[in-house]
Amino acid sequence: MDIIVTVVAVIVVALVFDFTNGFHDTANAMATSVATGALRPRTAVLISAVLNLVGAFLSTAVAQTISGGVIKEGSSGVDITPTMIFAGLVGAVLWNLVTWYFGLPSSSTHALFGGLIGAAVIGAGFGAVDWGVLLSKVIVPALLSPLVAGGVALVATFAAYRITRNARVHGAETGFRHGQTVSASLVSLAHGTNDAQKTMGVITLTLIAAGYLGSGSAPPLWVIVSCGLAIALGTYLGGWRIMRTVGKRITDVKAPQGFAAETSSAATILVSSHLGFALSTTQVTSGAVVGSGLGRKLASVRWGVVGRIATAWVVTLPAAALVGGLAAWIASASIAGLIGVAVVGLIAGLGLYALSRRNPVTRHNVNEGGDTGRDAAGARSTASVGAGQEG
Repeated sequence: MDIIVTVVAVIVVALVFDFTNGFHDTANAMATSVATGALRPRTAVLISAVLNLVGAFLSTAVAQTISGGVIKEGSSGVDITPTMIFAGLVGAVLWNLVTWYFGLPSSSTHALFGGLIGAAVIGAGFGAVDWGVLLSKVIVPALLSPLVAGGVALVATFAAYRITRNARVHGAETGFRHGQTVSASLVSLAHGTNDAQKTMGVITLTLIAAGYLGSGSAPPLWVIVSCGLAIALGTYLGGWRIMRTVGKRITDVKAPQGFAAETSSAATILVSSHLGFALSTTQVTSGAVVGSGLGRKLASVRWGVVGRIATAWVVTLPAAALVGGLAAWIASASIAGLIGVAVVGLIAGLGLYALSRRNPVTRHNVNEGGDTGRDAAGARSTASVGAGQEG
């Protein structure tokens, strides 16, 4: 197949991933604001979409971590082909859709890295991956970021309730709700600076692998614009399934908690983006919500839900790598294999969407259906988290 056709196919699938990243991770910024009533659902996703687009233009450090970091390319490393990248993206998109269906706030970042690593290893061997960069720029931040954000949110929540006498000071609750408008907006901006860049890095890596850009090139302007628009569109459509989990099922979020969680998340993500860490914004915000629950006196954290989310975090990268590797093995065999991978991926994606339509969750009922006490004991299954939700 002509290389230009493969490159175009990769760019299309990359933008589809960026779109799923947008609606998958809307909850990162807006779940707590919607849960506390600080923002109306539709207003929240509109603000988030605009600021995700703005954030995409603020930095390219994370994009270059992907295009010239984790996956080696050019004369100094092992060449990865556009076909391998295509297969890796298929793995990432399918994992995003599976976790979205079950309402689990898993990491789109790790789904992307997993898919690319699996495809690169199958197609070019273990030498195609820079394991040092993977450890320092992805794995270590993944372990530390939710703990840091959670710790900051715990202290901030405790301080907020202490200063305002458990939010009984006149106007305190209203003030925190207004503050959430600013803090949630900062998370959206931070999300754009980190997550939109990941797709920019993938497309740039593809152009380098195909010989259209030189090794070490930064993302061209058209790549930045298209990725920013794709993630903004996905964000606007709203990931209501996951938003319900983050906003209502982890803990009963109040306005001071929401403000503390959002502020700590935004600070963590922005610093990481500046340093070029391909951080999971999902893990940061979920960790911050848990911390805010622990910081409020007598607040309950539903550890059963937290445990299922943590399990998804652990499984995400290897699961996406397995799918990406299998897809690379099939797609690299022939043109028919490449087409087959595309068709199977499309059918699987449409199938998950069709299943989700049985019991839709929209902006009208996103704050309904919080978990019961059984969830705190971890008695319900992972599948029950996603039952009756729609995004």
